[in-house]
This record gives sequence, C-alpha cells and structure tokens, in this order.
Amino acid sequence: MKNFNYLLLVLIVFTTTTAWSQTFEKGTKVASLGIGIGSSLGSFDYSTQIPGISLMYEQGIAEAGNVGIIGLGGYVGYKSFSWVNNSGNFESKSKWNYTIIGVRGALHFTGIKAEKVDLYAGLMASYNLLNYSYEDNSGFNTGNTGNFGNTAGLTLFAGARYYFSDNLAGFAELGYGVAYLNLGLALKF
Repeated sequence: MKNFNYLLLVLIVFTTTTAWSQTFEKGTKVASLGIGIGSSLGSFDYSTQIPGISLMYEQGIAEAGNVGIIGLGGYVGYKSFSWVNNSGNFESKSKWNYTIIGVRGALHFTGIKAEKVDLYAGLMASYNLLNYSYEDNSGFNTGNTGNFGNTAGLTLFAGARYYFSDNLAGFAELGYGVAYLNLGLALKF
C-alpha cells in the first residue's frame, strides 16, 4: 500500500512538472469508459470475478490561471467476485458486488503545448456500496444483504488521455476506485 501511494505521488509530481496540454478547456465535456487492473476490493480467495468497470463524465468549469483548467464530474464503478466452496456433499456460494459512486474534481495542466495529450490529477469523494449474498445446498440463503460494509471514501488519482482524433482518446489513470489502474476510451464532445 505504501509503495502504491508513493508511486501515485511520483506520478502526480511528474505530470505537473514535465508536460502540459491544451486538449482540455473550459466547457470541454468528456465521457470515459474503462476497465480496471488490480484492486484493493475483494482481498480474499475467489473462484470468479468481473474486472472493474468504470464510467466517468467530466466538464471543464474554470481556468486556474496559467496552470490549467479545473474539471468537475462524476464516477460510477462496478466490480464483482464470487467464491464457491465444495466440501463433500456441501456446496456454498458467496458473492460480493462493489459499486462506487463519486464526484471528482481534476486539474488539467495546460502550461506547455502537447496537442494530443491531456494530463490531469485530482481528488474524488465517493460512496462505496457492497452487496453480499450467500447460499448453500442446505437451504440457507441470505439473499442480498444490502448495506454490508458500505463506506465513504476519498481518492487521489492521476491520468493521461491521448487523442487519436479531435474527439476520441485512449486513457490510463492511476488511483483508487474499482481498480488501481484504469485503461479505456474517452469521448470529447
């Protein structure tokens, strides 16, 4: 965990001091869809999993002097794990479904021109919903327990978008959410 926090801090410092972009401006709107790699969610042995999937929206709302553009938006992420236990005649299945809903603020750096690159770092306030269910062949079934382990969270993130065209970009983002690393596509409109 300490290594991940150190890596995130180095990435934020690196992005703020090395390259800047002009691809994100006040009024710019971007929607992104990503798939996550690695996660702090579900730190247990699992039988199957659905990788982290995230959907983000952001809009440029203000200029931050010569430093960049401030963006504000939303985040929804989902990840699921299940575990099946077979022991003799006994069989059970546990399932964990994580949904993260958040509000994000980011600073998009604009000091040095890099026409196809958008570098940013920010903070997300989120609410993490965990739904857990259990069933076994003896007839015991918890159904969906609803608020099992729900928590509020605060997350740092840093990322970059590379635009293939005026409106379509690939992105990579480090931070907490449903995954440590999100990769995907972004659409600017």
